Amino acid sequence: MPSEEPRRGAGRSAVIAVCVLVPAAFAGWLVWAGNGPPSPGPAPSAASPAGSAPESGDGKSGDGKGGGKGPHAKTLPLAGRVVVLDPGHNPGNFRHTSEINRTVDVGTHRKECDTTGTSTDDGYAEAAFTLDVSRRARELLERQGATVRLTQDGDRPWGPCIDERARIGNKADADAVVSVHADGSGSGNRGFHVILPARVRAGGADTTAITGPSRRLGESVKENFARSTGSPVSNYLGEGTGLTVRRDLGGLNLSTVPKVFVECGNMRDARDAALLKDPAWRQDAARGIADGVADFLS
Repeated sequence: MPSEEPRRGAGRSAVIAVCVLVPAAFAGWLVWAGNGPPSPGPAPSAASPAGSAPESGDGKSGDGKGGGKGPHAKTLPLAGRVVVLDPGHNPGNFRHTSEINRTVDVGTHRKECDTTGTSTDDGYAEAAFTLDVSRRARELLERQGATVRLTQDGDRPWGPCIDERARIGNKADADAVVSVHADGSGSGNRGFHVILPARVRAGGADTTAITGPSRRLGESVKENFARSTGSPVSNYLGEGTGLTVRRDLGGLNLSTVPKVFVECGNMRDARDAALLKDPAWRQDAARGIADGVADFLS
């Protein structure tokens, strides 16, 4: 569940040299005489290796935003795009309660830096789930040429705070940011939903420019997540749309780039929890997120 939310539950190519046999009568022509052998004339053009793509133009990626050189860059649909994935919470947060309990400014008010997140009834932590899914989604997006950054990769003892999470996406000038979570609602509440930023202008928060693109990103993630996982949209939030709008989440309020949260399921419902704990389902969830981002960026 969102960090800011009150806890509701715990060929190399081969080069072929073609040698021309010269009749013995002219062998003397090939003897080094200080000025080198006479030129044999232009060599026949070598055919391109089968299946290779010819280089074209300046080799820039088709979206005009950058990318590597050479023909291969053109084959990667997300070349030059920057995506930030935000794994909700941190597995070490519970060891740093004083640090995560301090408040930070989210524009509309102050909130706790972060929370521990929720867990399944048998102890599978939301923070472990979000990091696993984010890493899987990163790999899928990188295969399509995107530059992907995680706000934390199990490489820090706690955090980052919610305001820093927003700054990471802003500083990267990300084309899209997805914050990955799982909910901690009551048993019987099932399904996933995507949280969109409300229009907020207060203090250091101004989402005016991102509400439109964030909605398009959220709709794309919702459609692809449903298709990839087969999971239903939430039966307890969003009135059957799979989308909710919130103005109290600092990670959204402070973002200056398109950003959404995805609550992948309810860890406190036994049926949802069984899915969230399944590595194969988590791969499908990651694919849904990655495909949603890719469709939005295309």
